[in-house]
Amino acid sequence: MQSLIKKLINKNRKKIIFCVLDGLGGLPKDGKTELEAACTPNMDRLADISSCGLHLPVARGITPGSGAAHLGLFGYDPLQYEIGRGVLEALGLGIDLGPNDLAIRGNFATVEYKDENPVVSDRRAGRIPTEENKRIIEKLSSNIDSIDGVKASFYPGMEHRFVLKLSFPQQIQEGGDQINDTDPQETGKMPLLASGENEQSQKAADVLNKFVESIAEVIKDEEKANFTLLRGISVYPHLSSYEETYGLKAACIATYPMYRGVAKLVGMDVLEVENNTIASEVETLKREFEKYDFIYFHVKKTDSYGEDGNFDSKAGVIEEFDALVPEIISLNPDVFVVTGDHSTPSTMMAHSWHPVPIMINSAYPRLGSGSGFGEDACNNGSLGIIKSIEIMPLLLAHADRLKKFGA
Repeated sequence: MQSLIKKLINKNRKKIIFCVLDGLGGLPKDGKTELEAACTPNMDRLADISSCGLHLPVARGITPGSGAAHLGLFGYDPLQYEIGRGVLEALGLGIDLGPNDLAIRGNFATVEYKDENPVVSDRRAGRIPTEENKRIIEKLSSNIDSIDGVKASFYPGMEHRFVLKLSFPQQIQEGGDQINDTDPQETGKMPLLASGENEQSQKAADVLNKFVESIAEVIKDEEKANFTLLRGISVYPHLSSYEETYGLKAACIATYPMYRGVAKLVGMDVLEVENNTIASEVETLKREFEKYDFIYFHVKKTDSYGEDGNFDSKAGVIEEFDALVPEIISLNPDVFVVTGDHSTPSTMMAHSWHPVPIMINSAYPRLGSGSGFGEDACNNGSLGIIKSIEIMPLLLAHADRLKKFGA
């Protein structure tokens, strides 16, 4: 698809704002999803004069991670580009990665020891404050330097998240990052051992397991963050940029490192936001809007509350965003989009495979169902159910940025 798009690019001055409410999709509770239960008069009005539908982040029945889901939104087939979350998190924190480096996304977690074996009781250590995270990272950095000639560098993220960079004496060969996560994805289970899929990656996995033991020894007396679960073990890949692929000068407005990282990976400028609020993100958007053709605007807490099983708070974040929609629309973007990267139903407390609502507002709509913006309404929308990798071509078409194909 991208090779075709490159041939059809028609550069102009039309602008696209692409709003992604992380984990937007849900499942009904008392007959309504979080999006349907939320009071969203502004998005409802727009949906009635927009093209609406649902999108599949990867494929039917496949539950995506956030990195894969975002690559799909950006038009990079997640089945072709399998990029580890460690790299995305590292790039989002501004960490330099070389050919000798493994980037690993970490969660501080809470474990209870049973017969000297750790059993996970909280995979996110109660979402400890970021300042607490920084203190523990300093503790780890002071006590752990290297093992078997492999240097460790620790970087705090937000809340319970951090990045571990392992720098090896030699370049990591192809397949050397094929190592499973140590996160069992459920409480009541023991953390997994890292295991490689080939000889090269097994050597790295053996070293990684030694680091996990050392980390556990250093933080075992912490009240909540007394263990680490590691995910997305990966090396830096190379993708074509938004400018090369779509002819767009693109920017990212996001507060969480992973999403800033995936944006940076596809060549977006990552803009600074004063604080971790949607209102602050809108202020950044208003300040920077004229400089860019395409702005990706990310809202995180919809996903966080979904994972916490907090239906009302997830609906509340949707309402908070909706209240700010008039300020965004006042910028007069030629194309305004609202969707999610995946579904995170609070009834499941996890990502899910369910299709995600999408609304595309432009001068060229096929009108919505007249029922506002929600899963049921979008299911009856003019877009139908599409693949996420089809979204970017649609946005370019709505912005008159694609020439006619063929004679």
